[in-house]
Amino acid sequence: MWLVSEPYTYMRLCTSLHLIINSDMPRYPVFQSAAALCVGVGSFSDPSDLPGLAHFLEHMVFMGSEKYPSENGFDAFLKKHGGSDNASTDCERTIFQFDIQRKNFKEALDRWAQFFICPLMIRDAIDREVEAVDSEYQLAKPSDSHRKEMLFGSLAKPGHPMGKFCWGNAETLKQEPKRMKINVYKRLRAFWKKYYSAHYMTLAVQSKEKLDTLEEWVREIFSKVPNNGLPKPDFSDMVDPFDTTAFSKLYRVVPVGKVHALNITWALPPQEKYYRVKPLHYISWLIGHEGTGSILSVLRKKCWAVALFGGNSETGFDQNTTYSIFSISITLTDEGFQNFYKVNKSCNSLFLSVCALRIYEEIQRIEANEFHYQEQIDPIEYVEDICENMQLFPKEDFLTGDQLMFEFNPEVISAALSLLTPEKANLMLLSPEHEGQCPLREKWFGTQYNVEDIQQEWMEQWTRNLELTADLHLPAENKFIATDFTLKPSDCPDTEFPVRIADSDRGCLWYKKDNKFKIPRAYVRFHLISPVIQQSAKNVVLFDLLVNILGHNLAEPAYEAEVAQLEYKLVAGEHGLVIKVKGFNHKLPLLFHLIIDHLADFSASSDVFSMFAEQLKKTYFNILIKPEKLSKDVRLLILEHSRWSMVDKYQALTAGLTTEELIEFSRSFRAELFAEGLVQGNFSSAESVQFLQYVTDKLQFSKLTAEVPVMFRVVELPQKHHICKVKSLNKGDANSEVTVYYQVTALVKLKECEDTHLGEEVDRNWAEVVTQQYVFDRLNREIEALKQMTRDELVSWFKEHRGQSSRKLSVHVSNAFVGEKQEEKGKDEDLRSSAYGEVSKLSFLPASPKVEGAIAIVDIPAFTEGLPLFPYHKILK
Repeated sequence: MWLVSEPYTYMRLCTSLHLIINSDMPRYPVFQSAAALCVGVGSFSDPSDLPGLAHFLEHMVFMGSEKYPSENGFDAFLKKHGGSDNASTDCERTIFQFDIQRKNFKEALDRWAQFFICPLMIRDAIDREVEAVDSEYQLAKPSDSHRKEMLFGSLAKPGHPMGKFCWGNAETLKQEPKRMKINVYKRLRAFWKKYYSAHYMTLAVQSKEKLDTLEEWVREIFSKVPNNGLPKPDFSDMVDPFDTTAFSKLYRVVPVGKVHALNITWALPPQEKYYRVKPLHYISWLIGHEGTGSILSVLRKKCWAVALFGGNSETGFDQNTTYSIFSISITLTDEGFQNFYKVNKSCNSLFLSVCALRIYEEIQRIEANEFHYQEQIDPIEYVEDICENMQLFPKEDFLTGDQLMFEFNPEVISAALSLLTPEKANLMLLSPEHEGQCPLREKWFGTQYNVEDIQQEWMEQWTRNLELTADLHLPAENKFIATDFTLKPSDCPDTEFPVRIADSDRGCLWYKKDNKFKIPRAYVRFHLISPVIQQSAKNVVLFDLLVNILGHNLAEPAYEAEVAQLEYKLVAGEHGLVIKVKGFNHKLPLLFHLIIDHLADFSASSDVFSMFAEQLKKTYFNILIKPEKLSKDVRLLILEHSRWSMVDKYQALTAGLTTEELIEFSRSFRAELFAEGLVQGNFSSAESVQFLQYVTDKLQFSKLTAEVPVMFRVVELPQKHHICKVKSLNKGDANSEVTVYYQVTALVKLKECEDTHLGEEVDRNWAEVVTQQYVFDRLNREIEALKQMTRDELVSWFKEHRGQSSRKLSVHVSNAFVGEKQEEKGKDEDLRSSAYGEVSKLSFLPASPKVEGAIAIVDIPAFTEGLPLFPYHKILK
């Protein structure tokens, strides 16, 4: 639990580096320590002739230091001592963070600090790190969210930094500089010297040492960070970047994924100074509301949309010193896409958003509860947030500025609302239907688009006849907000691990009272195991539809619970429905009962069925076109007996299903079940048993007539190297994927890390329940086993399992389309052709001749037929 009163100190070093030091509260041991440093400079400061230089420096700064010259010495030190690190470059900030076991924290802090004191940035590493930056760019290219951002940025005024190519790639950092005779290394060092200055930096440190000790370490280590005294980069005078003729248009875009989406976006003056009021957060809460009377409720009833998000993400792209974005993003159905202007008009209730004190105070109360009773955050995430907050807020609000709503100010909220007018909106409509109609191409990501004027009629309709109706109204008072935060006494002996407190032929319940983290929260999870799901690929698809439509049916009635920080998740598991709920225990049973009630009374109209069948088809498609997802699907199809592949599911769905088949499947699913649950947290055992009782009473199912395995059996591979190479199903993705299946990892230090919050403990225990293995002390056993293992034994084991007789499977997903492209003219023709390949079958490719001795798999059923099966894999002791 993090409170403002927890032990921390704020100070400023003689170099003008600002830092905050946090000492963990001693309620329970946390072995990880962490630090994060934010430099007040980002990609906005990239020179025009070296796009991506700030991002490139973020990579290069770790390439050795004068005190510790080894190129990858820091990463090696972290890995040896159970640590990790990361870094990210935003528009106006760059953040570096790491964590490590506490006993090695001071040395790690000293090694890390040297990158900001005297980095070597080894010249020989430049080409390798350019490739690393280029790889990140190539991985980002198929992402529709990144593509939208780059297209949106290109609409800014010429010369505004929003139009810069922040990623960088091999072209901008290697090939073009070589042609222009630019010394990248020299420019890199100059950029570091100019911008990596102590007075731009904020540092957050967290460890269990005493505050005095941490302060002494930080003064000793970081006082040598140089301060050049130069003014910090300031872009606040570059206002109204989107006050251009290119903005307030309709952009039709061809996405990578199969999705219809509408984005309505406004560029507002910077709103960060109003952080105590948070006007955009308040407006987004109303616009993004999904309960009864909301915009999404109206759109769902018309079967025009399945999701709606409104607001500002608070990333550098959405909010910086030059502007703030407010956007509404709507995932459309096929029918919604055909009626997108009418969907737009439905959003005009934005202007009915009022400055209601009741609603503001409700949001305020919910977020104050969440802040004061939040579970402990991973140290590395916590320091990352705090060091960035130190760049944004005064010191009294470092810990709370990004989370709490401090004061209701109707003038500030009304001023923001008044700017959200139709003539200032920019529309971006994404759909595969636009293919062949979009001759324009964004420079860096190659996004195909077209631009046209927004219909005048729509602008006029936006503000015509505005009034609240029975279908469109403000949210009612929220009955799910917790008011009782009492920690409950135990009503049975406390245990280290979950114990079974109820058991019958229809279900069982595992229980553990939380007396470690001591927060008024709980986790409830159930696995409703059914024999009908895996009977056919058709049944698997019907089960996916059932779970998706159940979620749709719950969306409105359960939304108030989500708003009140109660969370639920429905998962279509391989062998049953997984129901997860968590949050403040006071009102958690209300949410759980709501879910079970809707499952018991499941229904689906033909319109809703059609809408979700179409959405599921797109979901399957979007999975299949991602190389890493396809690789996993192929690997599991080979290894797991009786598994239905994603291609099988896609074929079953496209063959056609009916509403009647779904309703009949839902009846057969509920007819025969075994319900297994886990309750952990601030509930007594007597209260916990009631969850299982409610499931069995409400669903009225029969016991299983035969045991249903909860895991697939795995085939025993031959003692040879087999390779399965398939063609990528996405022509537009230059990435390939290689998976080699035969390795093992074992890190005692990582396993010894203490749980930082109750959820981690629950996840580990739930893994034992859902697989029916119940070895709740597995982690302790693994640590002991690993401690007894010698290095020689591990090396011997490794050599044995990767020798000529090893059972080795390689899966390659290859972008064969790249090799098919011809010269420049041919490339252009290829790019204009469809990016959506045939996904209803796999295309097998011959193995590369470079892979000596490997046997190609070109027919998976023929290969797996007759292979012996391992018994069900349950490690019980």
